[in-house]
Amino acid sequence: MGPVAGSAVGSTSSPTPGSAAAPVPRSGTLLAALGVVAFSLTFPSTVWGLESFGPWSLVAVRSVLAALIAGTFLLVGRVPLPERRHWAGLAVVAGGVVVGFPLLTTLALQTSTTSHAAVVVGLLPLTTAAFAAIRTGRRPSRTFWIAAVSGAVVVLAFTLQQSGGALSTGDLYLFGALLVCAAGYTEGGRLARLMPGWQVIGWALVLCLPLMAAGAAVALAYEPVHLTAHGILGLLWVAAGSTFFGLYVWYRGMAAIGIPRASQLQLAQPLLTLFWSVTVLGERLSPAAPVAAGAVLVCIAVTQRAKS
Repeated sequence: MGPVAGSAVGSTSSPTPGSAAAPVPRSGTLLAALGVVAFSLTFPSTVWGLESFGPWSLVAVRSVLAALIAGTFLLVGRVPLPERRHWAGLAVVAGGVVVGFPLLTTLALQTSTTSHAAVVVGLLPLTTAAFAAIRTGRRPSRTFWIAAVSGAVVVLAFTLQQSGGALSTGDLYLFGALLVCAAGYTEGGRLARLMPGWQVIGWALVLCLPLMAAGAAVALAYEPVHLTAHGILGLLWVAAGSTFFGLYVWYRGMAAIGIPRASQLQLAQPLLTLFWSVTVLGERLSPAAPVAAGAVLVCIAVTQRAKS
């Protein structure tokens, strides 16, 4: 795992006089896309994990395991502590991505299906782009916003159609997850331009370790544990795959291609999760899903070509 700081800085440097603007790095797009694939498996893995653990135990234990993995990499690499000015941003990443989003989505998945949760979280790209515009002061083009809003409308319409036109308690958890995760993604993307992306999530995880270790001890004492193969595999994936690897490549990709552009790749995440929900969990897919999938893919193509 090499540092990303150099590539991130390189992607934001001004072109030399008379030269063409640097194209969006394909490697950055690939890394962000790998993050989306990893994230798309989070909900199915969480459902598996809930077979063995209660919601609070699952979230706490996954964070502890991910923090131990991250801490090992930081120690082996002899990575120095972040500068004091970065700790506030790391706290936002920790609160949004490490604690808030996993907890709220896990609570939602107790009553919502994986496919339903996937399309609600499809609003995350637009939410992240809005947070990024406020936080960084950058303003994506009108074409970018039209395509992003169109994608969000498609996702929202699909969600309401599936839920009979009303929002459930699980939906409220999911919408709360959108807000905290968008804040964490935006701050993490900003920090990934200043330090290697894997260190951003690594330090955020380590920052949460004392709290989540205490939470795991309390939750495991109160929630029953019934270990199954699915439950263990689900826990391992959400800890190592989604929380560490997924966020590592995601932040590195955002540093290379920019927060708004990377966030739009996540429009594909609900579609991938729908696929996993059918093939892995055996859920029945709505006939409206292919229509929503095609519309969302068109929006992705437009946003990736729009100047941001």
